Amino acid sequence: MFSIRKAVYDDAAAIADIHVSSWKSTYADLLDEQDISNMTYENRKALWETILRIQKEEQCTLVIHNDDRIVGFVSGGPERTKRFDYDSEIYTIYLLDEFQRKGLGGRLLKAFSEEMQELGYKSLLVWVLKQNPSSRFYERFQAEPVGEEETTIGEGTYQETAYGWEDIDKLLESLS
Repeated sequence: MFSIRKAVYDDAAAIADIHVSSWKSTYADLLDEQDISNMTYENRKALWETILRIQKEEQCTLVIHNDDRIVGFVSGGPERTKRFDYDSEIYTIYLLDEFQRKGLGGRLLKAFSEEMQELGYKSLLVWVLKQNPSSRFYERFQAEPVGEEETTIGEGTYQETAYGWEDIDKLLESLS
């Protein structure tokens, strides 16, 4: 049985562990090894401690867990670029490999969308590396590609695609 709740400061280590291991497995074939190895548990733990210590009202971080441990998380808030007609954004969403393709990602997306809706947001955006097969996850829930840009990760430059849902209500309908 899995439950979803708001993340607390004490979750930083578990979130950092998931972030690093999922990042490395997800991007192993998409990024140069040097760029993958730049992400370490230590820097992610410090990042998540900071995020969870000063979490802003307009932002949200949720974790999904069973009785044993946290197995995934999602985090986001206001859309950061201000170049798109979307008001909220998923900044990160990761599940440990062994818990993928079990419906947990959809549950996280639904809980996050409900939280964004409760905070007054109407639309949602997420950035995905162009070659990332996870883009199919968003497409399954009717996300539309709305833009592309280059991003720098470590020393490399990579292409990203922005996927969006113009209406969180419709997204929540597709997740029900």
